[in-house]
Amino acid sequence: MASLITFASPISRASFFPSKLTPCSLDSSPFSNNLGVSRNGSAFPQVGSLQIASAVTNPSQIQFSNETESAQISHVPILSCSEAIERLRTFREVLGSNQQFLAMYSSIFGGITTDPTAMVIPMDDHMVHRGHGVFDTAAIMDGYLYELDQHIDRFLRSAAMAKIKPPFDRESIRSILIQTVSASKCTTGSLRYWLSSGPGDFQLSPAGCPQSSLYAIVIKGQSPPCHKGVKVVTSSVPIKPPQFASVKSVNYLPNALLKMEAEENDAFVGIWLDEDGYIAEGPTMNVAFVSKEKELLMPQFDKILSGCTAKRVLTIAQGLVKEGKLKGIRVGNLTVEEGKQAVEMMLVGSGILVCPVVQWDDQVIGDGNEGPVTQTLFNLVVEDMKSGPATVRVPVPY
Repeated sequence: MASLITFASPISRASFFPSKLTPCSLDSSPFSNNLGVSRNGSAFPQVGSLQIASAVTNPSQIQFSNETESAQISHVPILSCSEAIERLRTFREVLGSNQQFLAMYSSIFGGITTDPTAMVIPMDDHMVHRGHGVFDTAAIMDGYLYELDQHIDRFLRSAAMAKIKPPFDRESIRSILIQTVSASKCTTGSLRYWLSSGPGDFQLSPAGCPQSSLYAIVIKGQSPPCHKGVKVVTSSVPIKPPQFASVKSVNYLPNALLKMEAEENDAFVGIWLDEDGYIAEGPTMNVAFVSKEKELLMPQFDKILSGCTAKRVLTIAQGLVKEGKLKGIRVGNLTVEEGKQAVEMMLVGSGILVCPVVQWDDQVIGDGNEGPVTQTLFNLVVEDMKSGPATVRVPVPY
């Protein structure tokens, strides 16, 4: 979660929290990162590109602007703790989100909260100002956590590689995560969790951090996505070196730039190539192909993140080999030519499950339609999430 943000505002607290609401409209423009406040001759105070009505009791009536220029600040108030919390609560209400945060655990306050206002972490946490932290996720489907144990194993491997000693043992972490989902009452969504070297100071070394920190949050979700074919592009953003690409750390700047570059080119995501020019991965997902010879192909995991969903897909795909729908499965080095000449291409990850790709750069994949193997694997993963073995489904006691 983002760190605690307070408003730098030239307006009085009374004008920020009045008792009456002045209506205005809400469009779909994104919230600006500029949090400076200026009246700008407006009847409403403005927070960056966000116009706040004369009251903030109904977030649906707040107007957003596309302006990105920084505003001038004439006065910065000094806030009490209660005032800062109240403004943070209002910020959450005004900002809105297409995601709903249902519960958060923090080892800092040693418990679970269901109030989004309290879902914050300390600014001096080294995960915030140094990027010294790791994370992982697990899908929630029909009241079960999918591949929780597989994700926790990867989570702890990442922590070890980042030299972060967890504050609790594995079973305690597992129990905390399950209890957080239980408190959220969420039956379909996602669980995300972080291990940080912890708060303590603003130095580079975590030597001044008394203990590592564990955080977890439950995000309400929808039913599994119904994918249409997407376009991908080859990335110009350098791939992370294998030592860091194989760790699920919070340093996702290259991943974010990869995604943004794709969006600027009217594509869904970018595809990384490794230093030898072989196909690597996407920003938050693995990639796979079906060759003309009906062989399922996937890049090996030695230089990229070991995808839990990708590995599960490889296991599930063995059934398609037995049924004759695939002739084989190969994990290894794949050239761009092999990928672009495949009859099917797919993205594989816990957030998208199995998503068909119909175009890579200027090359149409196969006949330009969603492939049958891709669709079959998607359906099998969804079935696995709903009725798979106990090794991949952990019940949540609500």
